[in-house]
Amino acid sequence: MASKTAVKIGNVTIGAGAPVAVQSMTNTPTSNPVATINQINKLTTLGAEIVRVSVPDDTSAEALSEIVNETSVPIVADIHFRADLAIKSINAGVHKLRLNPGNIRRSEDVHKIAELACKKNIPIRIGVNSGSVPGDLREKYHGVNEDSMWSAAERHINLLKETGFNNIVLSLKASDPMLTVRVNRKAALECPYPLHLGVTEAGPRGTAGIRSAVAMGILLNSNIGDTIRVSISGSPEPEPVAGWEILSSLDIRHRFVRIVSCPTCARSRLDVEALALKVQKIVTGRELPVTVAVMGCEVNGPGEARDAQLAVIGTPSGLLFWRDGQSIGAFAEEELEERLIDELNNLERQAQK
Repeated sequence: MASKTAVKIGNVTIGAGAPVAVQSMTNTPTSNPVATINQINKLTTLGAEIVRVSVPDDTSAEALSEIVNETSVPIVADIHFRADLAIKSINAGVHKLRLNPGNIRRSEDVHKIAELACKKNIPIRIGVNSGSVPGDLREKYHGVNEDSMWSAAERHINLLKETGFNNIVLSLKASDPMLTVRVNRKAALECPYPLHLGVTEAGPRGTAGIRSAVAMGILLNSNIGDTIRVSISGSPEPEPVAGWEILSSLDIRHRFVRIVSCPTCARSRLDVEALALKVQKIVTGRELPVTVAVMGCEVNGPGEARDAQLAVIGTPSGLLFWRDGQSIGAFAEEELEERLIDELNNLERQAQK
């Protein structure tokens, strides 16, 4: 049930069978272009393919041109309440707008934004959150549910279409993962537009990843969804990493090194968690779709190692390195980073042949 419509956001195409894109959002003040550019570049390194920035005021809008010019990924301007900020963002060169129909409601404002966006070939994402469904729709549909959320989106879609604008992306997000599932299933049946998936207000890192994985896993496995963002309270740096882990786990896209590690038990010959985190730090951002296994003992280690391109296994005599299911010798833990990087470099060279 993938979207039938393709939408181009800068150099990234979504919908109509294009790869599911991973998004994130900055939390630096957009009015501080240097800090925002640095964060966007870091998010890009971690796998963000589209990045959204909030535009709450004129100073933020004035910084957009510099931000767009100094970054390599498409930039989305997040607009609430003030239509004039949407106009300024388009003129600054952003690659997409995100409008909230819950707080930009005047048809003349929406028409003005749509006309300029159409002229500049800038797509608009209609972003409906469960917390901003208009009161009349909550009353009509007896609360916040898939019907009231879809009706809010449909109202805004119709406003855009009145101007002939059809370059639309849609997102319908709730803090309840299963409401997110239900409303996106409804949207996938009702409209042809690309869907951006996310669970809003998902919480801190642990709960956010779980709730997002539940909703996105159900939807993506049903071929619903064209872009994703794992929303996490705090630093956005874990967001693209979590997004790629979801896509990789669903066997949809593979881009970065994948780590598997065993649970800790009394057989462990070393601190598995510490070693796994150390390996994770070494490989973070490494664009190589291979698996590295970190195993705590000789019981599960060799079996798991057979399915991984590389494996580090704890044994009574120290660490053991495996490559493609074969042991390649023991080594001291202080050699880990050098040995692991050498092996990854070798795999990278083989992949390029």
